[in-house]
Amino acid sequence: MTASSPAPSNPLGAIQKAIGEKRFDEAIQLAEALVAASPGSHEGWNALGVGLRASGKPVEALGCYRRALDIRPGDLAATGNLANALKDLQRYREAIELHQRVVSSQPTTASWTNLGVALHDGGYLADALAAFDQAVRLDPENASAHFDRAQILLRLGRYAEGWKAFEWRWRLADRPPMPNYPTPVWDGRALPDGALLVWPEQGFGDSILSMRFLPAVRRRVKRIAVGCKPELLRLFQGVAGVDELVPVGKVAPPHAAHIPVMGLAGHAMSSLADLPPPARMHVPPESKARLAPLVERAGRRLKVGIVWSGSVTFKGNAHRAVPLDRFLAFAEVPNVQLFSLQKGPRAADLAACGARNYIVDLGAQLEDFADTAAALELLDLVVMTDSSVAHLAGSLGRPIWNLLPFMAYWLYLDGRSDSPWYPSMRLFRQRQPGDWDGVFAEAKSALAELARRHAQT
Repeated sequence: MTASSPAPSNPLGAIQKAIGEKRFDEAIQLAEALVAASPGSHEGWNALGVGLRASGKPVEALGCYRRALDIRPGDLAATGNLANALKDLQRYREAIELHQRVVSSQPTTASWTNLGVALHDGGYLADALAAFDQAVRLDPENASAHFDRAQILLRLGRYAEGWKAFEWRWRLADRPPMPNYPTPVWDGRALPDGALLVWPEQGFGDSILSMRFLPAVRRRVKRIAVGCKPELLRLFQGVAGVDELVPVGKVAPPHAAHIPVMGLAGHAMSSLADLPPPARMHVPPESKARLAPLVERAGRRLKVGIVWSGSVTFKGNAHRAVPLDRFLAFAEVPNVQLFSLQKGPRAADLAACGARNYIVDLGAQLEDFADTAAALELLDLVVMTDSSVAHLAGSLGRPIWNLLPFMAYWLYLDGRSDSPWYPSMRLFRQRQPGDWDGVFAEAKSALAELARRHAQT
């Protein structure tokens, strides 16, 4: 909307439409015009808050919701929206109290789901599951409530239920649809004369994680073709259960059925008792030979890789990633040499600070995950916030310390310092939402002890 554009006849409808189409700047401009023209409109202030929060500005949204509630105290829409913004800011107790107020007056699927999300993120898993159960009872076809419920079931290790509920992800409104293959989605039945096409979804880490399930699946089908992003092609060469790797974008080979990679687990495990070990990955000798001279310059010092951010396009990255500055404390530990494995936009953080003089930038030398695997095998330890490299290090059996937010990825279960999924992984968890200080202090102390023992060997 420009300065010369006429005001819409239905401004609230126009704002909602712009937000639904993710035209957030336009939505904010429309809402600002509305509150300027009608400063006593609680709907206008509420709409402005929705636009601001949708554009990633929950702090600014808070003031708008407060203004809406000043004008109309107790308004349920503004109360629920205020609670959502508080949840974004990890002020969970306040958010839960407000959501409970909404649910008591308006017990809808949406209000129960919002309460469930706040309870989950605040660490109240049993109460969150009960809230999502209520949401599903009210609307058995609500994909969001089912999928949120799945996250808790998987976090609690209730895999038989969790994998089933996890399939609701394909009905989420903001998720791309499945590829339009002419074959059916595999339901687990034997295909003694047919091939199964496994295709990638979500991030690199989920593909690395799921390769472990292929041998069990392979026993039920004649062949398995695995669709693979270019960055994973060399890494997946020779993975057990794979008959053919198909680069993304290439025509799929003939197959009798297909399945997304994260759908494999539901056909291969129902409890931790039958969790397969990580798949063995290919580590090219030529990559190790190329990277070894860079690593060997550290001499006898403890060689520690660091990663401070996952994919910046992942919507939850803000809660799991941290500034590079936090990792600089590890450089203070005697007998330690840090190596950056960071890739993507956040790799520029290293060049932007003086730390590049004493942190070796291996990330710039890594062309794909096979190169990263080679680097991991040359290092003594990796300390990082959660991302795909954590799955790779765990699959290789390399020592890894994973620094986790208060409510981490469901894979890491609840309250554990180890991971059944990756035996070489140690978990350092926030004890309070947002408490990275405690996590890094604990990890630094552990690193100092490890470096001391390393110096004595």
